[in-house]
Amino acid sequence: MDDEFTRELPRVLPRLWRFALRLTRHTEDAQDLVQRCYVRALERRHQWQSGSSLVNWLFAVMHSIWMNELRSAQRRREGNLAGEDDFERVADTSASTNPEYQLMYKQVVAAVQALPDAQRMVMMLVAVEGLSYREAADVLDVPIGTVMSRLARARLTVGEQFLQGEVSMPSPHIQVGSQS
Repeated sequence: MDDEFTRELPRVLPRLWRFALRLTRHTEDAQDLVQRCYVRALERRHQWQSGSSLVNWLFAVMHSIWMNELRSAQRRREGNLAGEDDFERVADTSASTNPEYQLMYKQVVAAVQALPDAQRMVMMLVAVEGLSYREAADVLDVPIGTVMSRLARARLTVGEQFLQGEVSMPSPHIQVGSQS
């Protein structure tokens, strides 16, 4: 069956993967979340309206799954920072070799990662994924004013961290032995 849904589903995988990795902060959890999102999307494909944004609908499905998991599994609230390297590797798609740019990039990523979940999600959807305020509100199932408020607070928090020098330099990763 060759329709718009089945053609577009594989094309949105990279964006879903990035979003899942930012939500979960852990590679294995992100993989599981993407898989659950795909399964739910296939089960409920009749709910998607042809001609509307499939990626936005999938972001909403993924967000719903994630929020349900947070409510039922408090272990995720503690966070797993072991996936931080994975996040940086996937998130840093810049071809820049400028060390100053790379350092600033890592500092911004660290500052955004430190935001409360609600602000971090809005920041990811609007600033990283390029969704409009309305689209982000639809994905998160909140009023557009809430999106605007969370985004404003997130930007202020990150900006204040830089102005006050609270953003620390990312520590170099010292590895013993060979890395494959």
